Amino acid sequence: MAIRFRGKLWALYASVFAALFAALFVSACGSSSTPAATGQQQIRHVFVITLENENYASTFGSSSKAPYLAQTLASQGALVQNYYGTGHVSLDNYIAMVSGQAPTPQTDNDCTDYEDYNLTGMTSDGQAIGTGCVFPASIKTLPDQLKAAGYTWKGYAEDMGNDPAREAATCGHPALNTADQTQRAEAPSAAVPQGDQYATRHNPFMYFHSIIDSPDCGTNVVNLNQLQNDLQLTVTTANFNFITPNLCNDGHDSPCVNGQPGGLTSANAFLEKWVPIITASPAFQQDGLLIINFDESSYASQTLNTSTKPATLTLTYAGGTCCSEQPGPNLAAFPQSQAYGSVPASAIPGLPAALGNIALVMAKSNYGGDQTGAVMISKFIKPGTVSTVPYNHYSMLKSIEDIFGLSHLGYAGQTGLAGFGNDIFTNL
Repeated sequence: MAIRFRGKLWALYASVFAALFAALFVSACGSSSTPAATGQQQIRHVFVITLENENYASTFGSSSKAPYLAQTLASQGALVQNYYGTGHVSLDNYIAMVSGQAPTPQTDNDCTDYEDYNLTGMTSDGQAIGTGCVFPASIKTLPDQLKAAGYTWKGYAEDMGNDPAREAATCGHPALNTADQTQRAEAPSAAVPQGDQYATRHNPFMYFHSIIDSPDCGTNVVNLNQLQNDLQLTVTTANFNFITPNLCNDGHDSPCVNGQPGGLTSANAFLEKWVPIITASPAFQQDGLLIINFDESSYASQTLNTSTKPATLTLTYAGGTCCSEQPGPNLAAFPQSQAYGSVPASAIPGLPAALGNIALVMAKSNYGGDQTGAVMISKFIKPGTVSTVPYNHYSMLKSIEDIFGLSHLGYAGQTGLAGFGNDIFTNL
């Protein structure tokens, strides 16, 4: 005779059987629970501070003039020893960080004229072919990706707009196809009491029509003095924040037109002021990552020839690379050299002012930006972490795209390129 279970008794047996079956299935096939997100996947607020022109040994060696960066901040997060720039001199590195685009002859030499890009084609790996500086709207950037995915971004540039005759206080750049008057710092004067040490070439967003032709540019590319207010609340803090110190505080100039020492000394003081403000913010405390990098290393050697009139100073860059970096489709073969105008001898440390103005020549042995090192801080990074894995600016772009679930632009999508991994995100 068949036994039939009814009502609550049947429900009890059915639930026990279902639970037993599920347990056996999970045991055989593995856990059915969703894996915990890695530290990188949990990050939702990224801050990048880019400094200028220092090699790894100068910044992080025992005699560093930036002890707050080299010792204090490195001990709070990860020292990424083998971080590399992607080119010399400045602008090509900044463009690589936000677009994955390789240099043109003009961006490789800082675009002293703010000229439109003449696009003649595209490579199969997403590189624009052509010459010039300001990429057409078809060439997309990290901000374009973030906006399309529903995330926010902002660029903060110190001193931008101090002299309205040079650049606007938001989305500040020269008029198209004119000389870039921001190539040199402007000293304080009666008309501009604070001086103006903003450099367009250190603000990568200004080199893409997809940004400068958008109303977002006036809202999102602003003076650094707005950062502290934006950090007060998580909802007013952008998901991606790119911070550009002025020519003194990023270490580019030394000495500076305002009487400050510049170099690593001023860069160190800038970090001492701003890093605690960033790391104390609600957004950073919740899920932030701070990256402090350098655009490129300094030159490897300098040669002074006083037999010429005027005297000629040749600065030679080694151009070391990592990560199977490619030169891109637009540059001539290396080594290269190019006249770079004239500068007062007094502006070059170690040269006698009596030489007056000297001719400056940039010589590049190869196309890379050499080893600079970087520091990264996050609650997902164990204090005192040291990474020896090679990374460069394309790696950083790839990593930020991975954080926000975006596709890879340009050379950030290069086969085999490593993004930041568990050598950095050690506190999971």
